[in-house]
Amino acid sequence: MAAAVVAIGRACTYGAFRVAWRGFASVPVNGSCCSYSSLAWALQTRCFISAPWNVTVEQRRQSSFFNTLTADELWKGALAETGVGVKKGRGKRRKKKLRKNLNKGQEIGEGRSGFLWPGLNAPVIQNGKVQAVTQRKKEERERIQSEIVQQRDTWEKKRKIKIKREGGWSGKCWGGVLLDPPDPGPNGETYEEFETRVIEVKNVFCMKAKEGRKKSVRALVAIGNGKGAAGFAMGKAGDRMNALRKAKNRAVRCLHFIELYQNHTIYHDITVKFKSTNIRMKKQNKGYGLHCHRAIITICKLIGIKDMYAKVSGSKNLINITRALFKGLTQQETHQQLANQKSLYVVELREEQGPLPIVVALPEGPVRKDPEPEDEVPDTKLEWSEVKEAQGMKKSPWVNVRRTVCISPTEAHRDKANSYSAIQKVEVLLTHCITGGKGTCKLLQLIWHLTSAIQQPDATKPHLTVSLSCASPISPVPNSDTHSPTHCSAACR
Repeated sequence: MAAAVVAIGRACTYGAFRVAWRGFASVPVNGSCCSYSSLAWALQTRCFISAPWNVTVEQRRQSSFFNTLTADELWKGALAETGVGVKKGRGKRRKKKLRKNLNKGQEIGEGRSGFLWPGLNAPVIQNGKVQAVTQRKKEERERIQSEIVQQRDTWEKKRKIKIKREGGWSGKCWGGVLLDPPDPGPNGETYEEFETRVIEVKNVFCMKAKEGRKKSVRALVAIGNGKGAAGFAMGKAGDRMNALRKAKNRAVRCLHFIELYQNHTIYHDITVKFKSTNIRMKKQNKGYGLHCHRAIITICKLIGIKDMYAKVSGSKNLINITRALFKGLTQQETHQQLANQKSLYVVELREEQGPLPIVVALPEGPVRKDPEPEDEVPDTKLEWSEVKEAQGMKKSPWVNVRRTVCISPTEAHRDKANSYSAIQKVEVLLTHCITGGKGTCKLLQLIWHLTSAIQQPDATKPHLTVSLSCASPISPVPNSDTHSPTHCSAACR
């Protein structure tokens, strides 16, 4: 194209006129009544341009306010996301208009003019011939444009398919939810063997001078391969999914290796403190399971710990619990390290072995003959609840509590209607009475009146015998020959 322009400049030696390259100046054609608004199109159609004057080609680009703005600036004006109100933090509700991706459905080379460019939207060679630039018909162009608009609208209106995620600890809580593996590294390494779990997702806020109370999401994620390698990290972003993605990608770069005893538990009991959170971890035998806080259970499964007891006291903040757990597990001492430090044999005593110890580690250097001094013996703080349980002093708080209900005679005589309404629900059978104090005289008289309202008790139904005593004689029940007033008791269902 540039060579053709130079040739035209050399061919014309007289006069001067300007042609706007890709502009709107008309170029007359010799022997025809048509004109071309672009010199490039005139050269592509192989037409003959004759001019008796010199030709000066000047490149011009139409520039205005509308084609200098970026897409983000145009969308801000369309969605009304600009102004003082947005800067001050107002207008936080969801906008009715949503930003659309207008590039969806577009193909390179396709446009409203409907040109067919060989190599872009048309084959270069067809039927053994090199194709030239052609243009579609008007009806075909309108049909293609309507299909693109319809396809874009269907994509916007299409409902998002919700994939049911694995349930967490409870309900819709994000704690304990399984995530996808972290993103591949820069060198192509993958982390398919690592399992990622959510520990906490929380909304946090901060005050900005212009935006006001700004919301963001903070996510705590733990990752592990079940073989001792595990880590945790926090991610913060404007939405939940970006925060989870940042957290899991950071966690894979902050891994800790934790030693496991026989690949199922810790080496020894651990007591650790982080800020105001205290965790006491105990080594357990195989088959015991994980009796811990739910966050500790999730992290232990990622590490590979199968049997452990842990008690959390103090603050139950999940971040503090996670930090305290990793702090204690990474500081534990293996049996071999303990044997090398003390220069002594490390043995284990089991109940099934009796007094015979089991050697679990040998020192790599010489064994010392003098015993361990008292200063080197760790001062272990005992828990009073465990001491009481070991000595058999710990009892249930409900041992000495008697579940009895006492009804005074005055309350029983207060409302006869209520008393007789209760007769329909409780059956009382009077059998005998033991002489005793005067305190139950009125109550026993009430029982006599209750028995007079009962016809025949069902002998097949179970009865609860209640013995009453009375010192003074009581008048017998009318029309009752089987019951004695001096020796009686009540039976209630």
